[in-house]
Amino acid sequence: MAEWFTDTVTPQAADLGADLVPVSLAELGLPFLDEPEPPAKGIYRQEHTRRWSDLVRSASGFVIVTPEYNYGMPATLKNALDFLGREWAWKPVGFVSCGNTSAGTRAVQHAKQVVTTLRMVPIGATVALRLGEVATGDAVTPSASHGAAAASVLEELVRAAHALRPMRERSAPGAIAGPVPGSYLRRLTAGDAAEVTVLQRCCWVEEARANQTLDLAALDESPHQVREWLQAWTAWGLWRDGRLLGMVRTLKDGEDWHIGRLAVVPDMRARGIGASLLSHAEACAEAGTARSVLTTGSGSEHNLRLYQRQGYHRLPDGRHPGTVRLTKPLGSPASHRIAGAAMS
Repeated sequence: MAEWFTDTVTPQAADLGADLVPVSLAELGLPFLDEPEPPAKGIYRQEHTRRWSDLVRSASGFVIVTPEYNYGMPATLKNALDFLGREWAWKPVGFVSCGNTSAGTRAVQHAKQVVTTLRMVPIGATVALRLGEVATGDAVTPSASHGAAAASVLEELVRAAHALRPMRERSAPGAIAGPVPGSYLRRLTAGDAAEVTVLQRCCWVEEARANQTLDLAALDESPHQVREWLQAWTAWGLWRDGRLLGMVRTLKDGEDWHIGRLAVVPDMRARGIGASLLSHAEACAEAGTARSVLTTGSGSEHNLRLYQRQGYHRLPDGRHPGTVRLTKPLGSPASHRIAGAAMS
């Protein structure tokens, strides 16, 4: 059954950008739960538990292929779910069931009671296979309608995984609470290039007007160029419900800690986000840096006021007309610091 599902949806998975990783509980070889601590604590002493934890943590969603026994799911499936706790949270799960009278649907209903307790989110699309209709010996030959149902399961699973991503990130160990309710800070990656490009073009239009020039890199960069600097710089983004509210990037150059691309969406300004991102960037300065340095347009009065309130002073710099360079000794008191508020 699992091989049929995987083979059926593999072409669609490529179109959806999803990686399929088949896992057999038989090959996984989990014993009945043998950890001395409750799984909710996440303290694992057994090597097989740690392997299972790594595998589940790395996935964004699941399709469970299960038979039905006596109105319920097999003990091996229940055991595999019970082994872990937070690794399952805020991930969608779909079901492919098989059985006789009910085509395995009662096993799915049983499993849903467990997965929702683990904060998983069952999707609506399912595949239910009646053994008498699809199985001949060891071979299974589901109908075209079953194949269409399998495609629906994968599509809905991928869409739900994207929608639940903010919940997974916000509840991940080490996530950093942001300055506005429901927001969290995380490192930006090359995969965030599209959102960063939109934020830059939104914010730097005002900079262009304030400085009477369109010659601003942040306005012209393509997503490919943004992806390149995201790999070269260390950048952080403030997110809420899947929306990028603000960002900042840093780079070490000798004793200087360069801070740039500080941006906050227009409708979320005057809430301390910019000051918090700036202070976080300063707090993350690498060893061996003596001062933080940043640049802004000479006409960007709002930026200049913010930087001066944060303790920055202008540097004499005639190399770039129309811009102002500012510096601040590292270790100076910061009015905000996001890094101190990690969420459990």
